[in-house]
Amino acid sequence: MKNLLTAWSSQFSDKNFRVIFFATIVVLIICLTALSNFLTYNDTLSGVAYIDPILKYFKPIDVTYVTFFLIYGGLLAGLIVLLQYPKHLLIAFQAYSLMAVFRICVMYSLPLDPVPDTIPLEDPLVQLFGTGEILMRDLFFSGHTSTMFLLSLTAPLKKIKYIFIVLTVLVGLAVLIQHAHYTVDVLAAPFFAYTSYRIIIILNKKFNLISLEK
Repeated sequence: MKNLLTAWSSQFSDKNFRVIFFATIVVLIICLTALSNFLTYNDTLSGVAYIDPILKYFKPIDVTYVTFFLIYGGLLAGLIVLLQYPKHLLIAFQAYSLMAVFRICVMYSLPLDPVPDTIPLEDPLVQLFGTGEILMRDLFFSGHTSTMFLLSLTAPLKKIKYIFIVLTVLVGLAVLIQHAHYTVDVLAAPFFAYTSYRIIIILNKKFNLISLEK
């Protein structure tokens, strides 16, 4: 805890960092709100369903609780780690914001209907504390898989990066086992996460904002 406070107090002594921090939080909130509203709207539309070349070979299995154990466990671990590295955390927030914009654009451009025999992925926390709404067309590309991969990119230590790469694979497999996503949704997710991350790194370097170089 002492190291955590020291890291943040040191960064917040820099006026430039304070401005970037609050601007990042505002943009993150705007992007998350836009994505949430879009997903609700997107679920009212119709799209295209197709026979997945991989999923057609096996029936779906309900692994909802395993999936969300991996997701929430990964998110909690990622937050705990990144909180110790303020710059890495801001890069993660910025890249996630851009990734949310990508998801809106891509889902709107490529509307898909759920896999015909899908087992809906019911978020336990949303069911317990939220509206209970189940989004069926939050598909291309997989937000859960891309988030895990983004955490691997922004993690400051190699061992932690490897853990999140494993989590990326496990989450991707879990949503496929349940037929909650098409195979292409999962395969494309790391590419969008990496693209978002690289764009943010390039923009920060170009405008002399945040540097992760030691």
